[in-house]
Amino acid sequence: MPQFLRLALVLGGLLALCAASGPATAADIDDLYQSQTIVTGQGEPNREAGFKICLDAVLVRVSGDQRLLARPEMTALRDKAGSFVTGFRYRDRMEGIPVHDEQGTHDRPHDLFCQYTPTTIDPVLSSLGSKPWLTERPRLAVFLATEQGIRHFALDADDERGELMRESFGNAALPLAMQVAFPRAALLSQAGLDDKTLRDADMAKLDTVATKAGADQALAGSIVWSDKEFGWIADWRLAMGGKTYSWQVRGVSFDEAFRVAIRGAAQVLSGNGQP
Repeated sequence: MPQFLRLALVLGGLLALCAASGPATAADIDDLYQSQTIVTGQGEPNREAGFKICLDAVLVRVSGDQRLLARPEMTALRDKAGSFVTGFRYRDRMEGIPVHDEQGTHDRPHDLFCQYTPTTIDPVLSSLGSKPWLTERPRLAVFLATEQGIRHFALDADDERGELMRESFGNAALPLAMQVAFPRAALLSQAGLDDKTLRDADMAKLDTVATKAGADQALAGSIVWSDKEFGWIADWRLAMGGKTYSWQVRGVSFDEAFRVAIRGAAQVLSGNGQP
């Protein structure tokens, strides 16, 4: 596993464990009110563009509500995105690789990390009709049926076929300060769950199995490769308050399918309704 992916998964787990321990503490707040993106070089035009992306990211991270980004008020807010940033820093993604020419100095990709405070972000959320999601964030056990032509399997914690998908899910959870887990193959077998039975499995049953996997509740889904859609068709389910929420995305990479899964789960869990 590439080192940066390992780091992302570890950091995602640490952030989520902090968030899941109860009401947010001061340290948790610092972690929650931050976001990052990738920019080219450290010039002001690219930094301003990065600030806009980071503002979008922190608003969803803090509130759990992905719908905010489609609000018409966001246009004006993005235009002054830098005014909400308390502090920022860069990390050269090619650190250790020598610069060969002047052009390379400007073109090197950097991670841009932005820090915010509740006193700047909470009023923005309020102006959008939203509020911070500061209660505990459940650890989600992922129950996923995968189908690509004749190749099909249930994602588990053990199978090498699912390694890239597990890494991708961990990366998708990181921006929302959440954590995911995967049931072991033996646990799925014991529960009578495979890639076929998972598609229609009762969410109450999956929630019970999720606790045995060391999680709080289940996030269930299926992804099917479609040549017609030039990508994956992904369907997701999550239960809360006696209701099962369902959502779908079509024609995307599995990385995007998993981001849609986590964003949808966060929207439901934060009390913001149907994804």
